[in-house]
Amino acid sequence: MTQQFIAESSFWQLFPQAQLAVLVLDNVNNQGESNAKITDLLAHANEAAKKHLTAEQLSQNPAVAVWREAYQKFKTKKGVRCSIEALLKRVENGKGVGCISPLVDIYNAASLTFALPCGAEDVDTFVGSLKLRITEGGDEFLALGDEENSPTLAGELCYTDDVGAVCRCFNWRDGKRTMVTENTRRAFVILEYPNSSREADLRAALDFIAQHAQTELGATVVQQVILTADAPSVSLL
Repeated sequence: MTQQFIAESSFWQLFPQAQLAVLVLDNVNNQGESNAKITDLLAHANEAAKKHLTAEQLSQNPAVAVWREAYQKFKTKKGVRCSIEALLKRVENGKGVGCISPLVDIYNAASLTFALPCGAEDVDTFVGSLKLRITEGGDEFLALGDEENSPTLAGELCYTDDVGAVCRCFNWRDGKRTMVTENTRRAFVILEYPNSSREADLRAALDFIAQHAQTELGATVVQQVILTADAPSVSLL
């Protein structure tokens, strides 16, 4: 059976107009520190992100408010926030988002520039297909930096594969098992939006990541697509 990413019906029942922008990359060179071009991209993105901070309170900015509302539709732990809120909070506090690794820096630059949550996983770590769904709870999950299993909650929206959770609460917390590392060669990159109002930005962000992954990391684009309720899956091969 072909390995796929599938957004299941339980997701679309909550977010029928959602759009999921997917990029599958091969031949990624994520080794070493980011080069000057990528570092510069991230620096400019930290500045560009300021245009999304127009309200006095962070939660009232449109890029954040839409996710605060979305996160009320499924089970979460207290205080869980969308990844774009965490990035914009760093910009608002004057800390900015620093370098992590070449691929992560590229997609963080896209995330900040377009005020869209973005994440990536190592495709070669998936067991079976990747799914976005409401879980029954109890999926094994070891978060980055944690030492103990923190299983999913019943009614939580998660990315999962055949052995456990990959990323919890849309894009809140990534798992150690599937994280992008210096050894990653095949990467699954995703940007999400809970409605269809920012399709142009989703496409532009995908183009941004694809372009720089190709020119700076030597990557090959295998898939570049926006998924909807009418087209909810894509091959990872």
